[in-house]
Amino acid sequence: MQVIGAGFGRCGTTSLRQALERLGYGPCYHMRTALTHYSHPGFWVRAKAGETVDLHGFLRGMRAVVDWPACEFYRELMTLYPEAKVVLNVRDPAAWYESTRDTLWVIKQVLPWWFPRAARRMHDDVIWHGRFGGRFEDRAHALAVFEAHQQDVLRTVPPERLLVFDVKEGWQPLCQFLGQPVPANEPFPHLNDRACFRRVITALRAAEWLVPTLALLAGVVAYALL
Repeated sequence: MQVIGAGFGRCGTTSLRQALERLGYGPCYHMRTALTHYSHPGFWVRAKAGETVDLHGFLRGMRAVVDWPACEFYRELMTLYPEAKVVLNVRDPAAWYESTRDTLWVIKQVLPWWFPRAARRMHDDVIWHGRFGGRFEDRAHALAVFEAHQQDVLRTVPPERLLVFDVKEGWQPLCQFLGQPVPANEPFPHLNDRACFRRVITALRAAEWLVPTLALLAGVVAYALL
């Protein structure tokens, strides 16, 4: 492990992930990794509950981590990987709240009934209840939690190990911090914007009725063929 992302999701974590992998720090663990591996959500639920887990073994092969759920364990990861550098990905707090509310929070409300229970619980235990105490809709509370986390990282991480980074700054500060050349003629990644999430939300809303309908049609067809 060479790079630990300590900032919350919706602070450019998907763009940062791609940038790190472009610079050779891949694979980089991200919420998408957790959601595409059946056993991963349960691991993070146990870790958040304070159970003894093997973070080192679990993340074996990863050269970087960003986003939830891993950012919740940046202290433990710093101890496990004392040579790793820490990137605190930041964003204007008000813009972060609006973006999170309009994307991740909306997705939580529209998840279809058949969405894996373990993945749903991971989001609740690590983020909505674990980090925000079930009060994300309270804007003032959520913003206070966001800013408190950033201050905690600033107090905890030695300055020589830490980069406070806004993805709008592009390649230069990240590459300088990591001692890497700036990719020539290549724009910094810009991914997971709100338009992308709107498409996801639309698809989830459609899936809420589409999957049961398809299951019913399959049953009718199977019955007709008997």
